[in-house]
Amino acid sequence: MQFLIITGMSGAGKSLCVKYFEDIGYFCVDNLPPSLIPKFAEVILQGKPNIEKIALIVDIRGGAMFLDLMPALDTLSGMGIKYKILFLDAADKVLIKRFKETRRMHLLSQDGRVADGISEERRILQPVKEKANYIIDTSNLIPRQLKEEIVNLFLEGKTFKGLIVSIVSFGFKYGIPMDCDLVFDVRFIPNPYYIPNLKPKTGLDAEVADYVMSFSESKTFLNKLVDMVDFLLPLYVKEGKSHLVIGIGCTGGKHRSVTIATELFGKLKELEISAVAEHRDIERDDKGASS
Repeated sequence: MQFLIITGMSGAGKSLCVKYFEDIGYFCVDNLPPSLIPKFAEVILQGKPNIEKIALIVDIRGGAMFLDLMPALDTLSGMGIKYKILFLDAADKVLIKRFKETRRMHLLSQDGRVADGISEERRILQPVKEKANYIIDTSNLIPRQLKEEIVNLFLEGKTFKGLIVSIVSFGFKYGIPMDCDLVFDVRFIPNPYYIPNLKPKTGLDAEVADYVMSFSESKTFLNKLVDMVDFLLPLYVKEGKSHLVIGIGCTGGKHRSVTIATELFGKLKELEISAVAEHRDIERDDKGASS
């Protein structure tokens, strides 16, 4: 039996998680009082009903009852039930923005200030975060990417190494993505834009990808980039980083950067590194400038 506890910061995406876990066959229970978790597990163990994958969403909506979570988890261990914890997090500024967009009050905001509620929630959740098996920072994840990460972790059985890598292709003429931790310029690669039959295509098309990767410098760069990322990830994890954004840029963000970003995504997947890919400028009109 797979027994998963989902918790984390308010506004970090737990409600979306419920839908995604249901999609991959989990029996989900939202906002179950923690003190009832052992009894619930006992019923499941008795085969009433016969359920193999369970996800329980527990958070501060339960108020003071949330403090019963750690004792409940100790009871589960005493019952011989192996469980895992998924903790969803996001940067404070992102959480504040999400609260403002939905016009919701934070449950722990005594004076109405969302920032104070977030700070108090972090304090309360810290012990369970330290106990978590998986931590996903949703600050820069769109819903599709969050779902892909959940599928990779809990359906495909990939090894989670404590950090998610987001690879973003972009065009320098549209600006560097603000959330990038690392930025690489691939404008040194010969440009498919000047090949008439390749110009209207993108790096997601095989003809463009084959052209970009036909050059020795492309292959050498990709191999060195993969080696560097593989070297850096354990160091970032050691420092407590849970999300790394890598920007791959060319002029217009349609050909070279898309190809290299896609190739990097594939290589990291082969290494069982949790990764998602996004092509920010692939749909933009590049009239008048090379890409």
